[in-house]
Amino acid sequence: MVHYLDKENRLFKSEEPTLWFNGNSKTVQSYEVKNKIDHNIAKLCRDDAKFFLVNISPSQKEIAHLKELYGEDGAREKLSEYAVKIMDEYARNFKKDAIQSNADLLWFGKLENHRYYSHKDKEVKSGQVMRGTVKPGEQMHVQVIVSRKDIANKIRLSPMNKSRGKNAEHSKKLGQFDRVAFKNSGERVFDQQFDFQRPISETFNHANASAKGLRERLDLRASAIKSTPKQKLEEPKQESQHSYLPPPEPTNYLGLLLEKQDAEPLGTGLKKRKKRRKNRENEQGLSM
Repeated sequence: MVHYLDKENRLFKSEEPTLWFNGNSKTVQSYEVKNKIDHNIAKLCRDDAKFFLVNISPSQKEIAHLKELYGEDGAREKLSEYAVKIMDEYARNFKKDAIQSNADLLWFGKLENHRYYSHKDKEVKSGQVMRGTVKPGEQMHVQVIVSRKDIANKIRLSPMNKSRGKNAEHSKKLGQFDRVAFKNSGERVFDQQFDFQRPISETFNHANASAKGLRERLDLRASAIKSTPKQKLEEPKQESQHSYLPPPEPTNYLGLLLEKQDAEPLGTGLKKRKKRRKNRENEQGLSM
């Protein structure tokens, strides 16, 4: 992951390399990031996640707002400072007495200036652009690698834990992480820190409510299909005026990594090709 997030230093060698940062330093070297994350794994099982990737991605309007206030270089500096505050919110979201700020976490951020087309993008599928091509527009963002364990290598912290306890104290012991509250805090901090006037229609709460309503409609539609008698399903379908499709998922490198776990074992494709070639040879022999 560290090697992948260093990609812009390799792609744009003529520019000054971008170093890693956290709440204490702006000049952390890549080998320091790797060594510290890899060794902060006390009492974790082999299959436990050792770190998580937090993607801090302002909208194009937000990036334009930063550049208007601070200029190109100043916007990068301010976005890095904003990332430190976001990791404060990340820490407090665990609601643990010993975890109060980014200083209690082991984390490192990397600012990236571009995004790149992946195989999931429609432009790549249609052949308009090649995979790996730089995307247009304002794409500046920060990727953060944060350890599963706290800075003291004692407390486990997982943003994937959505457990709901019977009461607040029970939830605190389980280490519950409220993702909705975390995303809301990112929006709130940005608006306060940079005096950004956000329309209600562009707030996370508005988008979340719209997505929730869409899911409810999809669930109702699925329930209706399940309850419909089989003979009615075989009747010709009438075209609907509306198409309720789930919104596309954002593409990111972590998603690509997870997909590889479900890929076919090495050599499976080769075996299939050999089998097809053998079948073709048998067919040719029969036709002769």
